[in-house]
Amino acid sequence: MKVVLDACVIFPPILRDILLGVAAAGLYQPLWSERIMEEWARATRKIGPSAEGEARIVAAAMNAQFPRAMQRAEPGLEARLLLPDPNDVHVLAVAIGSSADAILTFNASDFPRHTLAEEGVERRDPEGFLWELWSHHPEAVAEVVGRVHAHAEQMAGTEVSRKAMLKRARLSRLAKVV
Repeated sequence: MKVVLDACVIFPPILRDILLGVAAAGLYQPLWSERIMEEWARATRKIGPSAEGEARIVAAAMNAQFPRAMQRAEPGLEARLLLPDPNDVHVLAVAIGSSADAILTFNASDFPRHTLAEEGVERRDPEGFLWELWSHHPEAVAEVVGRVHAHAEQMAGTEVSRKAMLKRARLSRLAKVV
């Protein structure tokens, strides 16, 4: 399954690390564009002055780990697409141009299902997407969550509740089963 990651699901580090971990395990193929990565890097500015630079380093590592993830929309494709937020048209254009199965986003209102369906693309939320992956590959998803949890504890320098970590990442159903 090929899935375009919207900037809003790349921004939270725990969610990003879980999504990239299950992709590295071969459970799906992540896709993004330079513009999506740029949106994410700029959005990190609100965290602090060094966050954007750190995001750009992480973006370079993501591109190195997933060399086929970087996609471009066909020229002119965006001009024929309409979404409630014109700033999101590029995400749909990348999905269409790369023959993606879905766009993974928290922004349901910006990506109406009927509009995406006309283009052969599905909108997925991270919770439902990861729940589906867990239901088919529980060991693989649990292993990834375990690695992300261990890294979070290492970064915090103290114990971190796995359940609380997943709930903060807006993954409450996954928190109950992992």
